[in-house]
Amino acid sequence: MSTVPNQGGADLAISPFPNQPITYSEAYFRDVGSVLRRLPYALIDRVTEHLWKAYLEGRTVYVFGNGGSAALASHCACDLGKGTVVNGNRRLRVLALTDNVPLMTAWANDARYDDIFAEQLTPFIEKSDIALAISGSGNSPNVLNGLQVARDAGAYTIGFSGFQGGRMKALCDLCVIVPSENMQIIEDLHVSVNHAVFAALRSRMCAAAEELIRQQV
Repeated sequence: MSTVPNQGGADLAISPFPNQPITYSEAYFRDVGSVLRRLPYALIDRVTEHLWKAYLEGRTVYVFGNGGSAALASHCACDLGKGTVVNGNRRLRVLALTDNVPLMTAWANDARYDDIFAEQLTPFIEKSDIALAISGSGNSPNVLNGLQVARDAGAYTIGFSGFQGGRMKALCDLCVIVPSENMQIIEDLHVSVNHAVFAALRSRMCAAAEELIRQQV
């Protein structure tokens, strides 16, 4: 889609319909909406199911990624760790491997960057824990190595990716792929997937807390 200058300061995208130019922002959000309608909703629901099971069994969820995905890993851990606290009930055990900057840089400097997540996971991850890896391309070496350590330990592996899933798809028991080749849209919708899963988990925890109160009355 080509553009023409706009005297108001914003470029206009050339619409396929005559005399109907649209702004870049409108074109972008139309693209987001198009991808949004094609998300694998059944797989997203399965992510919720596995995280709920991990919660019930007292398992730990480890989240990791690079760049924008690192920010989302921290965001995800915040949502799942704090946002699911309901009426003093037992909390979901979740940790973002992106948050210990001294440890990440130590491994990157003294060993290699490709192992900053794998080395963090090695002493802690156990069978039936969950490794939640986020990578728009699905090909980040440190994410792949972290997933391999998790698989070797018998953990359940979940991925959030884009494009065609990249190499991480083969290392994930469950991989939610945003069907887009635009990295910004992929990252936008990874945030949305995270929030959808969080909201579903919180709803379940609230329902469980209400049921417990009814049983005590």
